[in-house]
Amino acid sequence: MVARVNRSFATSEVPGTRFADVRWVAETGSTNRDLLEAAAEGAPEGVVLVADHQTAGRGRLDRSWIAPAGASLLVSALLRPLVGPEDLFLLTLACGLAAADAVEEVAGIRPGLKWPNDLVVADGPLADRKLAGILAESHVVNGHVDAVVVGMGLNLDWPEELPAELAATAASVNHLTGESVDREQVLVAWLHHYDRHLTAITDESERGGFLDEVRAASATLGRDVRVENSNGFFDGRAIAIADDGRLLVDCGSDGGIVSVTVGDIVHARLLG
Repeated sequence: MVARVNRSFATSEVPGTRFADVRWVAETGSTNRDLLEAAAEGAPEGVVLVADHQTAGRGRLDRSWIAPAGASLLVSALLRPLVGPEDLFLLTLACGLAAADAVEEVAGIRPGLKWPNDLVVADGPLADRKLAGILAESHVVNGHVDAVVVGMGLNLDWPEELPAELAATAASVNHLTGESVDREQVLVAWLHHYDRHLTAITDESERGGFLDEVRAASATLGRDVRVENSNGFFDGRAIAIADDGRLLVDCGSDGGIVSVTVGDIVHARLLG
């Protein structure tokens, strides 16, 4: 188990949420992997692990996540099931929405949510460039989801020149504001917003409002998209996000309306 670290600002701001147990390390392989191991050892809901640097950070489909030390908020949160298996994807949507809320609160800009698991620049010359990626992984015991670890890498304070492999597709919040961004402030804001959205997911009277916020923040709805899966790809227009988080794509008179789940796709690309 990773040791607790004294980051007084972060730890002093989160009591009252389910995320009061924040641990911060200089370096680890993967914060998600560490918390999955902690879940297997019985760690309670609400443990949060932040790292200055990851040596084996991962995104969906085992893609690597590249970030210079200290340039991104690299964080994972351990959750015990709050919803049924059919609604687990809402935990990812809530994480992304909370990240957009936190960036707006701290840095004054509002990112968009690219379905299923990215935060992107909403407009301007860097529109659609990736600011964050989210990865949710389950710890399964006897066929049942015992815990979910939701991890995020959010680009906050990168050098002006990005690595060549990211230069055309990624951006950092400081590139948009022209100012350095404090990771601890963003972390605390994210934890508060994430806690609020997780509560809304489990409250029938609040879930509709949460989903409306997700749809309003979407950078995918109303856009032409290409959905790639194991059988190939299809093009259409993203027209709705269903109540369980599925993306509805209108493929025209020949293809009709296709319901896309996160587990079925390899990639959802914005075309226009």
